[in-house]
Amino acid sequence: MLKIAFHPAYNHPVPEGHRFPMLKYDLIAEQLVYEGTIAESQLFSPERILKSDLLRSHDSNYVQALDTLSLSPSDIRKTGFALTHELVMREEIIMQGTIDAAIHAAAFGIGMNIAGGTHHAYKEHGEGFCLYNDIILAADYLLANTLAQKILVVDLDVHQGNGTAKMAQGNDAIFTFSMHGANNYPARKEQSNLDIALLDNTRDEAYLKALSEILPKLIDEVQPDHLFFQSGVDVLATDKLGKLSLTRNGCKERDSIVLQACKLNKIPVTISLGGGYSENIIDIVEAHCNTFRLAQELYY
Repeated sequence: MLKIAFHPAYNHPVPEGHRFPMLKYDLIAEQLVYEGTIAESQLFSPERILKSDLLRSHDSNYVQALDTLSLSPSDIRKTGFALTHELVMREEIIMQGTIDAAIHAAAFGIGMNIAGGTHHAYKEHGEGFCLYNDIILAADYLLANTLAQKILVVDLDVHQGNGTAKMAQGNDAIFTFSMHGANNYPARKEQSNLDIALLDNTRDEAYLKALSEILPKLIDEVQPDHLFFQSGVDVLATDKLGKLSLTRNGCKERDSIVLQACKLNKIPVTISLGGGYSENIIDIVEAHCNTFRLAQELYY
C-alpha cells in the first residue's frame, strides 16, 4: 500500500499575498482522496523529529537558535518566513515525514511526503523557505541505521539543491544530482556531484531528452540502493519564480522517467514534493497530484 506523510501543520499560516502557496498541501491530500487515487487511510501523520536525528545532520547551535527563536533578523529574512514556535514544529514534523517515508520505501519500494524537498537548508542556516534539510536528514538516518549504503539524490526542482549539495559534500555514500534552471535562485550555486544547468525557457522535448539520457547512466555508475526524488513542479511554464517552460504533461513524463527507472532497477525511492509557484494554484496541485497518481499506478 502506498503510504504518504501528511499533517495539518504542513499548511502553516502566512500573510495574505505571501509567495509560498501553503494551501497546496491540504488541496493535494483532499484531491487524491476525493478522486479515489488513494484512501484516506493511506495518509499518515508524522510526529516531530527526535533531536538526536536532527543533530546527526544539523549544527547544534543552529538547532538551538531555532528552538529559542534567537536567529538574527537577517537569518530569519533568508528563510522567507516569520520565525515562530509553530513554524519550527511544522519543520520538525516535515523532517520526520520524509524519514518515515524513507523507512517505508526501504521496506516496500516507495514512500512519499506531501511536503518536504527543503533543499535550500544548510547544516547551519536556512534559506529559500527551508529551515532544515529533509533529504539529507533522511539519507543520514538510513545510512546510520544500515537501511542503505549508497544514496542517489535526484533533484529536479527548478532551483538548484544548494543546501543538499553542500551538506553531502565529502560524504561518498551520497551522490547528488541537480538539474535546474541556470538563471534561477540561488544566484550562487553549490557544487553537486552532477549539475545540469538548463537554459531559460527549456521545453518538454529538450528537458525529457536530457533526463532520459542522464538518469540511466547515473544509476549504472552510482549503483544506489536508495534514491531520493525532489519532484518540484516549479519547472512549469506557468511558474512565477521558475524560468523553464515545461507543460503539465511534460512534468508528469519527467516523474514517470524517474519512477520507472527506480522500479526497473529495484531501487527504493523516497519522494519529497519541493516547490511550485504558479499563479493558479490548480496548476500546482494538479502537477503535484500527477506524481502520486503515477506512484499508485506504477507500484500498486
